[in-house]
Amino acid sequence: MIEISDVLDLAKENGFTNAVSLEVSSIHLYPDVRKMCEDNKCHLYNTNWACPPGCGTLVECEEKIKKYNRGVIVQTTGELEDSFDFEGMENIKNKQNLCLDKFIDKLDSLQIKMLPLGDGCCSLCEKCTYPEKECRFPDKAVSSMEAFGILVSDLCKLNNIKYYYGPKTLTYVGCVLFE
Repeated sequence: MIEISDVLDLAKENGFTNAVSLEVSSIHLYPDVRKMCEDNKCHLYNTNWACPPGCGTLVECEEKIKKYNRGVIVQTTGELEDSFDFEGMENIKNKQNLCLDKFIDKLDSLQIKMLPLGDGCCSLCEKCTYPEKECRFPDKAVSSMEAFGILVSDLCKLNNIKYYYGPKTLTYVGCVLFE
């Protein structure tokens, strides 16, 4: 069994700005957060296996989470020129996703059974098989924390990690649950 300190070290080695231990019992799934997915502002609802309804009901998401007893929260924080710095926002998001992909690959190489949750839709495949065929990579697909109904700011607060780092900054947050 891997030690949490080793997982946190791996997170830092894979480029995250910050990483802390996650108390799995602090994860709460909220219907109102899931409702934001149904409002479809991102235009991804009902288009892939990692977003609702493809990722399962909140009850099914809770069952997935219950399989794990440890976890880490990982963050990438960057500076923006101003609140309209969309290129900066995209760069920070891309860095978070790259770090998360590398981190997942490293944990996978150590044969760690895990549930990774990110800050956006899964991007493993150029075209998702949803809903015609099953997911090509069900063990590697990454749902967003919000798709699971998690209010990210509350989860950060409950685990003693900042969510907001000040003006002209942006932070993307993910987590990985494991046994």
